[in-house]
Amino acid sequence: MRGLPLAAWAYVGGVVAVAGILIATAPYTGLHWSTLAVLAVLFLVCDSAPALLNIESAQVAPSYSASLASVVLLGPVGAALVGVSAVITAQRHRGAVKRLFNGAQFALCGYLAGEVYVHVGGTLGTLDPASVSRTLGPFIAADVTFVAVNLPLVTGILLLTKTANLREWIDELRPLAVGYLGYGMLGLLIAGLWNKVGASAAVLVLLPLFVARWAFAQSRAQQEAYDATIAALCQAVETKDYYTRGHSERVSRGSGMIADEIGMRPERAAAIRYAGMLHDVGKLGVSTKVLQKPGNLTEEEYAAVQLHPMRGLEIVREIGFLDEALAGIMHHHEKMDGSGYPMGLAGEEIPEFARVISVADVFDTLTSTRSYRTAWTLEEAVGELRRSAGHHFDPVMVEAFLRALDRVGWEPPEPVVLPERDRVQTTRQDHDDPTSPLKVAGDHLTQQW
Repeated sequence: MRGLPLAAWAYVGGVVAVAGILIATAPYTGLHWSTLAVLAVLFLVCDSAPALLNIESAQVAPSYSASLASVVLLGPVGAALVGVSAVITAQRHRGAVKRLFNGAQFALCGYLAGEVYVHVGGTLGTLDPASVSRTLGPFIAADVTFVAVNLPLVTGILLLTKTANLREWIDELRPLAVGYLGYGMLGLLIAGLWNKVGASAAVLVLLPLFVARWAFAQSRAQQEAYDATIAALCQAVETKDYYTRGHSERVSRGSGMIADEIGMRPERAAAIRYAGMLHDVGKLGVSTKVLQKPGNLTEEEYAAVQLHPMRGLEIVREIGFLDEALAGIMHHHEKMDGSGYPMGLAGEEIPEFARVISVADVFDTLTSTRSYRTAWTLEEAVGELRRSAGHHFDPVMVEAFLRALDRVGWEPPEPVVLPERDRVQTTRQDHDDPTSPLKVAGDHLTQQW
């Protein structure tokens, strides 16, 4: 948390101050300190093994269950004090500011959840079998309150510290909220068992709590596996031509910019970023000699290049998580006027993903240095997109990209310096580059813009 922006310091200070005032002025009469101690220990044990989320520095631990159990067994003040124990977490990497903020926000969440629980008729103290069913409604209300307070508080600090992008974090919120609510419901199990086995209830629920934590961790593990798969395929593609290093990543970024601008749903926006990364994976099925050929192509070589989108589909079609991204990979060389390939689709026949990727693909190609020309300026590339809107590109996607470009900018790649041994085999044409259309020997056919 070093170098926090002033607004973040103010935010943390405000949350800590409110929690401090609440705890300092709360009544402690009738509080069961032994129960509080056991629940605080349970909270700290669970908090010491968080599951990492896909957002950098964000994580979730099953400690919510102890907080929600304390709502029932101890009431608002006890729940607040259990939350404060986050200040002494066993996670050594957490700095003092993070500890203070977490302790404060958990205290506020616990206190407000406890107040809601009491006000809607929840029973405080140990539960007998008959009271568990009556407590279910108030407990769910407390659980929802806890999550509804916690997530906005965490969102605020993540955004103020620029730890998370708002759209990325929104993508996380739905599964995160569901998981938190599930953790919280385990708190009712703890409270229900307390009447029968006392403090041993905390030990009995550790296994289901850590099973729940393991399930949460699988989301990040799955995402890392997805990313590793994509990275490996992209690296394989880019070894075929030094000049395309980083191209897939930039096309993915550009496609994501358009997706965000036109308001794609989060899951579709994530899929189109995958499609952008893998749009040229079909090059793996095209000979390197053809891709880097400096002269005219034979008709067979030209056909091989035009078939690379279909080869790409064949390569990745069994990767289940790509879904709609497959259509973007297959059709990103189609044109609005029907003159593209591999199927000559036109207008709305072209899948939306392909219309998005096409814009980002050509823009990055134009603004990148090739062996036969220097990179175009951003202004020149923008002008080309505008001129080609309608017959090559979908005008809606072009305008969306240009709006995003004005808002977030674009960093063109540095010129690539090839190893000496590879310079003589570098192509003077590129199937993505409208400034150097592919030429076919004999009948002088070209891949036209």
